[in-house]
Amino acid sequence: MGNSGIPTDSNTGTIRGIMNQEEKDRYSRQIKLQQVGEEGQQRLLMSRVLIVGMGGLGSPVAMYLAAAGVGNLVLTDYDHVDVSNLQRQIVHTHADIGELKAISARQTLISLNPNVNVTAFDYELDDSELLEQTTLADVLVDCTDNFTSRFALNRASIATDTPLISGAAIRWEGLVSTFLPTIESSPCYQCLYPDTGIEAATCAMEGVIAPIVGVIGTMQALEVVNVLLKAGEGLNGRILALDGLTMEWENITLPKDPNCPACSKQH
Repeated sequence: MGNSGIPTDSNTGTIRGIMNQEEKDRYSRQIKLQQVGEEGQQRLLMSRVLIVGMGGLGSPVAMYLAAAGVGNLVLTDYDHVDVSNLQRQIVHTHADIGELKAISARQTLISLNPNVNVTAFDYELDDSELLEQTTLADVLVDCTDNFTSRFALNRASIATDTPLISGAAIRWEGLVSTFLPTIESSPCYQCLYPDTGIEAATCAMEGVIAPIVGVIGTMQALEVVNVLLKAGEGLNGRILALDGLTMEWENITLPKDPNCPACSKQH
């Protein structure tokens, strides 16, 4: 794909028909759930999720959504697989070192579930492309590691009324939250971090224990499914934070900031 600007897709198009028997068997454990059933599973198969970042968080997000039968996954990452990534970025293998992360992840997801359409952008989407892809998506998942990208995703979420599932993890700590711009009382990411000039600590600088990104990324995947199925209240208006050393979760209420520069009607 290179810099051609043409996304690579595992199949032609993203329109899904009715589940066949093989798919019913594959997803049978989910279909048994009252909140899912065949109707809910069909909804997952018809859904489209944009995942930004194919690192420690994006790996479990993409793998669990593919396994769960979310039918159309769009991945974007401009980086290459490095040996230091393999400690935690489980969508990539040793054989993928030097490969573009978006392409490596796509190959893994197709091998995991060939029935899922996987589109891979091996470059950073510019503002117009991000808005276009966010508009097409049912859910936007933030698996990035810097505030510049997170604020850009938040703006795209607000501009397109697309739910945003955000996660972060470093050292032994992690957090996850959900932002639903169609709900008037819902906060946005910038209600949490109003200062757009702040800089994030990175795993390269601070270090990170491998399973923490798996825990947080898996929670993000669960929230995506929750939002797509409208199965429960989820994390809208709340932050779930994990201290991996004490093994304690903290549930933090996040109110909407009436003066938020991103989502307030005053701006």
